[in-house]
Amino acid sequence: MPAVRHAAVDGLFYPAAPAALREQVANCLDRVVADDPARRKPKLIISPHAGYEYCGAVAAHAYALLERRREPAIRRVVLLGPAHREWVSGLAAPGALSFETPLGRVPVDVAALASLSDLPHVIRSDRAHEREHSLEVQLPFLQSVLGHFTLVPLVVGDASVEAVTQVLERLWGGPETLIVISSDLSHYLPYEKAQAIDRATVQRILGFDAGLSPHEACGSAAINGALQAARHHGLAPRLLDLCNSGDTAGDRDRVVGYGAIAFEEPP
Repeated sequence: MPAVRHAAVDGLFYPAAPAALREQVANCLDRVVADDPARRKPKLIISPHAGYEYCGAVAAHAYALLERRREPAIRRVVLLGPAHREWVSGLAAPGALSFETPLGRVPVDVAALASLSDLPHVIRSDRAHEREHSLEVQLPFLQSVLGHFTLVPLVVGDASVEAVTQVLERLWGGPETLIVISSDLSHYLPYEKAQAIDRATVQRILGFDAGLSPHEACGSAAINGALQAARHHGLAPRLLDLCNSGDTAGDRDRVVGYGAIAFEEPP
């Protein structure tokens, strides 16, 4: 069991140099228009996980809400993202005790992961985490806006809605816990077709439709379970930003969609 899960995509998806990484994240956050300060801090967010030049500005719309609402302090982040490199049956927890980025190490909430040990659909697999970028790219934003927190990282593979919901319900906690679902939207479609499909997908998310497919969102398994849990807890979804790589840093022949959505607790 490795003590540290080291960064795997620094220098590829985001800068490897700490100063450059801090600057890029800060620039993304600074471009977000200030939100209504009377709004409540989100309990759950959906954020994309491509390279920062492609989706950093979109992700910043979700993370800026946390930056401007530090009280009550978030001390734990439950982070779910799809498996890209290794096939996973259920949800994979790491054995590592911390996750490292150029901005430092984030301690894993070992007790929280232990609380899932009786669930048959939660497995232990450092291999599932070793090269997985969907969780890693969220961490520099979280480190920048939250400072110190513990992490409950889970790679979601072939998992049912009920399996993901059960995990989230067990980890739900109170205002000290934030849930982050890492997901891009459609992949490699022409620009206008992607726009139409992604708009439809977002409307389904806003309507708590827990039947999304991987073709609509690569993190669909995590999103579907999160939607079921969010509805149970009465969260209110809000679209923050939606675009695709054709709007940011790529051509428009084959694009990837990105969306940022916040789920807020009722007053």
